[in-house]
Amino acid sequence: MRIPDAKVALSTASVYPESTATAFEIAARLGYDGVEVMVWTDPVSQDIEALRRLSDYHGVPVLAVHAPCLLITQRVWSTDPWVKLQRARAAAEKLGASTVVVHPPFRWQRQYARDFVTGIWRMADETDVRFAVENMYPWRYRDREMLAYAPDWDVTKYDYRHFTVDLSHTATARTDALAMIGRMGDRLGHVHLADGNGSAKDEHLVPGRGTQPCAELLTGLAGSGFDGHVVIEVNTRRAMSAAEREADLAEALAFARLHLASSAPSPAPSPASPASPATRSEPPSSSGVRRS
Repeated sequence: MRIPDAKVALSTASVYPESTATAFEIAARLGYDGVEVMVWTDPVSQDIEALRRLSDYHGVPVLAVHAPCLLITQRVWSTDPWVKLQRARAAAEKLGASTVVVHPPFRWQRQYARDFVTGIWRMADETDVRFAVENMYPWRYRDREMLAYAPDWDVTKYDYRHFTVDLSHTATARTDALAMIGRMGDRLGHVHLADGNGSAKDEHLVPGRGTQPCAELLTGLAGSGFDGHVVIEVNTRRAMSAAEREADLAEALAFARLHLASSAPSPAPSPASPASPATRSEPPSSSGVRRS
């Protein structure tokens, strides 16, 4: 068995309504490889020095920064979306994170949307940090559908250097996740691992509890040499206790690690010299899982 270089991180959004600090604590206790910081209204999520202290104290690196581009974060780190991305990039560089996750603009952010594709390329050219643009979904109410994102919720229709795929979003969009991942190709740089059943709501279920091809995605990543991050971004708001929340996050981590492991044939032993039969190699050990 082998596991690719991809690290499994915990999104700090996965512990909501608990705090960013709690996410670091849980990630350390459960053995996650790192965290993705969702920058939102929690002051700690916006404070680079506080994040650095949490990372150092718990021994949990910050692997990615999710820029504040949700409806509830429109005033976090400025009301100018480009300033938000500049600050997200600066945070990633200072914290040693390799990726900034960004959503496409809301349709009413007209100037931002108009310049978004070229602007993301320009920012990507200025840093080693990846700007990984995340697939979204149409908003639905009963039988009505609203296209809330521009240039499009399906980010594969445009030319970005790196993509984030979110499997809860593919469920909400009712699109073929594996086909989308195929269109992303080797530009897939980041994964938000969650599940969904195709509800109009963005469910972010624990992987394996919905209809999305979570296992197939991870198996494919293992076979392709994927070197990005797999981030558990699930909704635990309905957990009845801290222990139940932690159990969900432990289950999600186990799911990711299990399906990232892929069968690898043992190397064939070298033919022994007829004159030196004692040089024949021992059979390969079958114990444990090796993490590369």
